[in-house]
Amino acid sequence: MKLPWLLFVTLFILPFSTYASTDQALPLTQSTIGYAALIIFALAYTLVMLEEYLQLRKSKPVLLAAGVIWAMIGFVYSQHGQVEVAKVALEHNLLEYAELLLFLLVAMTYISAMEERRLFDALQAWMVGKGFNFKTLFWLTGILAFFISPIADNLTTALLMCAVVMKVAGDNTKFINLACINIVIAANAGGAFSPFGDITTLMVWQAGHVSFAEFIPLFIPSVVNYLVPAAIMSIFVPSTSPNVVHQHVELKRGARRIVALFVLTIATAVAFHAVLHFPPVIGMMMGLAYLQFFGFFLRKTLKASLHKKCMLAIENRDDLALKRLGSVVPFDVFRRVSHAEWDTLLFFYGVVMCVGGLSLLGYLGLISEVMYTQWDPMWANVMVGILSAIVDNIPVMFAVLTMEPSMSVGNWLLVTLTAGVGGSLLSIGSAAGVALMGAAHGKYTFFGHLKWMPVIAAGYVASIAAHLTLNSNLFN
Repeated sequence: MKLPWLLFVTLFILPFSTYASTDQALPLTQSTIGYAALIIFALAYTLVMLEEYLQLRKSKPVLLAAGVIWAMIGFVYSQHGQVEVAKVALEHNLLEYAELLLFLLVAMTYISAMEERRLFDALQAWMVGKGFNFKTLFWLTGILAFFISPIADNLTTALLMCAVVMKVAGDNTKFINLACINIVIAANAGGAFSPFGDITTLMVWQAGHVSFAEFIPLFIPSVVNYLVPAAIMSIFVPSTSPNVVHQHVELKRGARRIVALFVLTIATAVAFHAVLHFPPVIGMMMGLAYLQFFGFFLRKTLKASLHKKCMLAIENRDDLALKRLGSVVPFDVFRRVSHAEWDTLLFFYGVVMCVGGLSLLGYLGLISEVMYTQWDPMWANVMVGILSAIVDNIPVMFAVLTMEPSMSVGNWLLVTLTAGVGGSLLSIGSAAGVALMGAAHGKYTFFGHLKWMPVIAAGYVASIAAHLTLNSNLFN
């Protein structure tokens, strides 16, 4: 970590007289500050990509990089008497992040609440207890990942399905690797046609480039993206059945009602955005109030519920009912908030601020000029998906949104699709892939995923072709 600090100190002793003072952003793309910012961001992101090997949380390097980059920008702009220009840009990026932070925080709180009420455990127990063979489990976990991801986000969905696979597969490493690849593809594809399925789709929706209903045309291309590689990989999955032990899981009190409140919260967020033209985060925060009031209700009625169930069990002499009293437990909303993926949320802050700094320095303008002026937007959007597999889709999509290229709805949907599913090409290309490498350590690996990249690429190309064919009217 010495290099960023050495660069930072060096910048203070270098002359800055070559920069012209204007009312607009300073031209810094060919300056020492600009080059240093690029190097710092590249170093930070290299550490992010090596998270699995270094055991270093991905938020740490980007948080540091964001602070150093904006410190350099602030110094240069203050030297030219334009600190207000930098301040406005900084506040704009902070506002962008604040909206997404609060939105994701509410969504993660609901998912954590459903997990605490044992909804996901019940789903896992149901799948395990049915005695499915490996091939059926391969398809079932993939299809469930595809349809749960649009609601619960691709990361949470992938971890849930991976837990099922790990529980039933035992030491069958080949099946675990194939099933995890299948889950990553399915979760990323399912998240591509819903504003709630991935951070990138949420970013596009909140930016107002695509309305909630306009995501629907991506459904069939997303299905194609999943089915093409899944159909090929399923040929190599054995038809034998694993040895499993069925376990009954009792849902905790209020589990189903929390699901209903989450659906209501999503509807509220959509209504705020579609009807009132307010940021959807306002509706999500209102939805957090639903959960808080429900938590208050569960606490206040806890004793009465326990007494009622206990009396019924005694009257009916039902031993099973007595065992189920353990499902009547307190609920604390703020404990669920504390269980949010804070490393992911802070990582996102670092990315937003780093990319925002590079934008003020002028680099995103240069990239936009090449990709979205000199190239056809369609090819630029296809390249965005490939870059997402290498760098991660969050900074790539934020960069595109910061460039604000003039594109049709069809092209905005295309870049949403490619950024979402392009991360499936490599195991490090999406949060789902990185998480499963940790959850199935040694059984689902980078090179195990890489071996199937040609098959995944076929799905990537097929999904783009499906979108261009079926939604050609949206490109006008």
